Amino acid sequence: MTEGGKLIIFSAPSGSGKTTIVRHLLDQPELNLAFSISATSRPRRGKEKHGVNYYFMSISEFKKHIKNEDFLEWEEVYRDNFYGTLKSEVERLWAEGKNVIFDIDVVGGLRIKKKFPDKTLAVFVKPPSVDELKIRLKKRSTESDDKINMRIAKASVELATAPQFDKVIKNYELDVALKEAHKLVAEYVGAKVPGPKEE
Repeated sequence: MTEGGKLIIFSAPSGSGKTTIVRHLLDQPELNLAFSISATSRPRRGKEKHGVNYYFMSISEFKKHIKNEDFLEWEEVYRDNFYGTLKSEVERLWAEGKNVIFDIDVVGGLRIKKKFPDKTLAVFVKPPSVDELKIRLKKRSTESDDKINMRIAKASVELATAPQFDKVIKNYELDVALKEAHKLVAEYVGAKVPGPKEE
């Protein structure tokens, strides 16, 4: 792979708020960020679009990419539910002169960090508690109770990986977490952060 801009990883258990944080950061032009769209074999949810939210693939298509070593990292998150980062996606964004931001599962995040240790900032977003996670996931009402329980069981394991990340942001209050994430990423990419606006 050709080297390019910086890589910024946001990982967390489902329902921690990492997607909200990543979306906020993408709206800050001075950070020069572009979103790395993951590939997945899971079915679309709601209004999700191919090439916007994910690159949706069949299981056989996904496995073919694994065989061809097209992924920077990939993982079978749940049975027959694959997620991965295509090398071509990161190269495409680097070619545009962007810093690449990932909203990615914990294992995938750490794998990318290991491959590009000198140009990756890995951030773990910590929810207030596992109970709070359960409440947030139920509020989404996009998944069955069984699926939610699977995510909660996985969250306990994921929370234990927090010390392996460069930084941990506690998402107890979203406004505070957003400010902290912005400051962190701005410092990492060397962006000038606008001063506080007059209220």
